[in-house]
Amino acid sequence: MEPGEDDAAALVREMREETGLDVAPGRLIGRITRGPYTIADYACTVLGGDLRAGDDALDVRWCSGADLAALPLVDGLLDVLAGWDALPRPARGGTC
Repeated sequence: MEPGEDDAAALVREMREETGLDVAPGRLIGRITRGPYTIADYACTVLGGDLRAGDDALDVRWCSGADLAALPLVDGLLDVLAGWDALPRPARGGTC
């Protein structure tokens, strides 16, 4: 977060910088502390933009739950997201 930013402003700015997407912040999904950092995850609505990796990411993509589980993630991330009920769900009537 930048000095003077609240969570909503930081979310909008970071999503634009790191994913190319314009978003509207939604509800807080969960908050966790890892070392000196407190990480807050929010639901959001994509308003526009073009999905692309920002300057500190190698790749960006939409993932199903199965795709996400196959990626090299930070230890414990899937467990935390599952506990927050924040893992991707299959589209209605679709399969992943």
